[in-house]
Order: sequence, then C-alpha cells, then structure tokens
Amino acid sequence: MLHMVKLAVGVNSLPELALRQQVEPPVPRDGLDGTTPAGQPWLRTRMFPRRAAEILEGGSLYRVIAGMIMCRQRITGIRPDTRDDGVACALITLDPLIVPVVPRSMRPFQGWRYLRAADAPADLGHFDPNGDTLPDDMRRELAALCLI
Repeated sequence: MLHMVKLAVGVNSLPELALRQQVEPPVPRDGLDGTTPAGQPWLRTRMFPRRAAEILEGGSLYRVIAGMIMCRQRITGIRPDTRDDGVACALITLDPLIVPVVPRSMRPFQGWRYLRAADAPADLGHFDPNGDTLPDDMRRELAALCLI
C-alpha cells in the first residue's frame, strides 16, 4: 500500500478543511478541494500518479496544514480528467471521513509526494467537525513536546 501527501493550500485547521469540502461547488476547479455530486470530497492534481494502482489498494491522502501533516482521508478513486483550460490532470476522490494523525512537520513542496505505509504518521482517532476537538495549534505544541 502507498499513500500520498499534499499541501492543503489556504487551509489553516481541520475544521476549515471539513467546511471547505462541504461547501465547494460540485464541479471540480483547479487546485481547490470540493465535493462531488455524490457527496465525495475530491481534489485535482496536475500530474497523474504513476503508482495509482498501489495507492488504490487502501492508500490515503495525508494533508499538510500550516507546515504539519495533520490528517488523512482514504483515497477512493483516481481518474484522468481535464482542467477548464483543456490540460490533462488527475481527479482524486476521497472518503469524507477526516482522520487526525500524530502531527509531523513537513517543509513546503509543490504538487504531492508519495508516502510509504511504514513512514505514515499514526492515527489519533476520528475528527468530528461539530464536536469537541483539540485545537490544531495545541495539537502542534503537544507534538513538538512529544506528548502525542
């Protein structure tokens, strides 16, 4: 199994990511997250993963928020797509469940990166956007102190 890591550009917290995936229009737009008409979160990326078959064997998309890997969502599909300007891209659909992970610092990068299952951060449990959650800044501080 293989995972992907991608920056959540313009997102500052897990609740903000959850909200963005609920309110974005159903038509995929370049570089933005959203929700398909069937209610599945999605994103587009310029490069199609050459190792898509390995990712689709249970892989997840790990999201970097404010310089830290903070959560993951299981990847449910990867298919070729076309941007509004006619350029080929990949459309990645995700499971709606956002799973917080042990925060891990990650430097900015463009596009996405592969992440081996052995190198993936451990899950912290289920994220409930409407429930009591640990604030992201506190989660980062606890991770820096090696307390989570």
